[in-house]
Amino acid sequence: MTVSQDQPTRKKALGLPFDGVLLVIVGGLLAVGLMMVYSATFDWSYQQYHNQNTVFLLQLRSLVIGLVAMAIAARLDYHWWRYLALVAMGGSLVMLIWVLLRGAVTFGAQRSIFNGSVQPSELAKFATVVYLAVWLSSKGDKLHQLGYGLVPFGLIIGVVTGLILMQPDISAAATLVFVAVIMFFVAGADIVQMMLAGAIGSAAAWAVLQVSTTGRTRLVEYVTGLQNIMQAPWQVKQAAIAFVNGGIFGQGLGESYQKFGFLPTPHTDSIFAVIGEELGLVGCLVVIALFVALAWRGFKIASEAHDNLGAILAAGMVSWVGLEALINIAVMVGAMPVAGNALPFISYGGSNLVVTLLAMGVLLSVSRRRDTESMPRKTRSAGLLGDYGSGGTSARQDMRNAAFDSSRRNRWGRLSRPGRRQ
Repeated sequence: MTVSQDQPTRKKALGLPFDGVLLVIVGGLLAVGLMMVYSATFDWSYQQYHNQNTVFLLQLRSLVIGLVAMAIAARLDYHWWRYLALVAMGGSLVMLIWVLLRGAVTFGAQRSIFNGSVQPSELAKFATVVYLAVWLSSKGDKLHQLGYGLVPFGLIIGVVTGLILMQPDISAAATLVFVAVIMFFVAGADIVQMMLAGAIGSAAAWAVLQVSTTGRTRLVEYVTGLQNIMQAPWQVKQAAIAFVNGGIFGQGLGESYQKFGFLPTPHTDSIFAVIGEELGLVGCLVVIALFVALAWRGFKIASEAHDNLGAILAAGMVSWVGLEALINIAVMVGAMPVAGNALPFISYGGSNLVVTLLAMGVLLSVSRRRDTESMPRKTRSAGLLGDYGSGGTSARQDMRNAAFDSSRRNRWGRLSRPGRRQ
């Protein structure tokens, strides 16, 4: 079976069978992360373990595990997630319940198990994105029906976020809700459904603030800080001092002063402030540019996916990682209330690093399966390529046109009718 010679051929970036540009971006973020984790933890590591390299080596171990997970996910055909989604979702729910019963309590929250080495909320984010992608891609035009679309969608998100809120972890729950709404929109939800989802979400957020003292306190501190920086939360004030100290080019790698007892959790939530003090505005802009490039590449992969599942899955993964980065950076510059989101690829933390790299592996898998030679066996055996090739038409282009409406009136490539895709 051959394709005509006049069919245009697209080469993968860097000659790789998947998106090489995405791989380079992730590599850049990981390099910055390792550098900053060592800088932010060598003193704490020495005090805690009498060895300044111990915490860095723990992060390096998590990186190796994450890279293996990413390689496996990149190699695995993303259609297999149809069979793994229910298992992943069920396992994450069990772990969310387990952490409430037997989890370790740290800073007033019960979020980790296995002596603090695993955070089930991180695994739940990945599992929920996968499950929603599979569920949404299977609905087709039924997604517009209340009983098949918005109601079960709300129940799925409500159960997961409810368990996360009980830890409590407001920032993780809010992130998951935003990502789910983006996926719902990409899958083809109409404006009425989006307005209903927004209204229900707003009501739920108000209810959470009524019962959560921490949430109300953070909101009040944020509003007060906007009026007077001296009344801002301690973390925001210390981050502002770090950014001022760093200036344009920074104090130099390892030369941060604020990380020594002033910035709370400088190796996790506040690591962007350490970047600002040591690498300056230039370093901060480089990190932001890498995340912007990651978002651009991820949505490009989503827009060129073969089918609903690939598009929604890729959009969910990149939205999740991008929102985590946006929230973390916004908190550090005082643009959002204090939240506990880590900076993906950069903050210290095994669960976050491994799961984020797993998400990148899924993105690479979606980009890999764009090639016609990687199409499902049933499609290949139907002789589709031979039929197109004999007519001198690009099979890959026609498949993409069938999968995505990329006309001028739909420049964003949103899936207004999932049922139309092949």
